[in-house]
Amino acid sequence: MINKKLREFVDRALDHNSITDEDVQRLQADILADGIATRAEADALIAVDRIVNPTSRAWGDVVIALIVDYVVWGERPSGIVRGEDAHWLVVSLGAGGGPTPVALRLAHEIVREAAQVDETLLTFILRSQRGMPETVVEELDHYRRPMRKTVAA
Repeated sequence: MINKKLREFVDRALDHNSITDEDVQRLQADILADGIATRAEADALIAVDRIVNPTSRAWGDVVIALIVDYVVWGERPSGIVRGEDAHWLVVSLGAGGGPTPVALRLAHEIVREAAQVDETLLTFILRSQRGMPETVVEELDHYRRPMRKTVAA
């Protein structure tokens, strides 16, 4: 279940097929000021990213920060992305013909932030990058930082 304000945000974004800087500010300051509380809320943002053409340059950064915080630090045990969580992420991020550039950046940031991740998420990243246009992969390289993670098998 998602909160009423987030549902209204999603409906408005879908109706207008856009997300403005003002929308992103409202999402961050009012709608999800305390962060994401459920997988359904994360799924809603991932779906909006897949469907809507955001005009805001801040959209990706804000969505990534919100979801990374929820997945890595909001779920227990903190800092660890276990198999069930990795599977959920792979299904959600990969739905609808594969991940968007924001979704792939999100997966990278989760791996970077977490102390330990299930190999399912790493495999998803590697397979997804193979299908991405070279310009998108180059953009991802811009955001990529050295990873110092252990992998849970």
